[in-house]
Amino acid sequence: MSQALAFANGWNLATTLMACVVIFHADAGNYGVMLAAEYDGDPGAVIHEFDPFQP
Repeated sequence: MSQALAFANGWNLATTLMACVVIFHADAGNYGVMLAAEYDGDPGAVIHEFDPFQP
């Protein structure tokens, strides 16, 4: 997934689910989005975290 699509999906998931979501660099220009509580990958791969409770 492209970076722009990952950011759009991440924001949408965070605001819809009201849960923290991370965007991470997967491999070779691909990005992923998942719940922050379930992410157990390399912390250095995390690009952004959406927290819907942050003003």
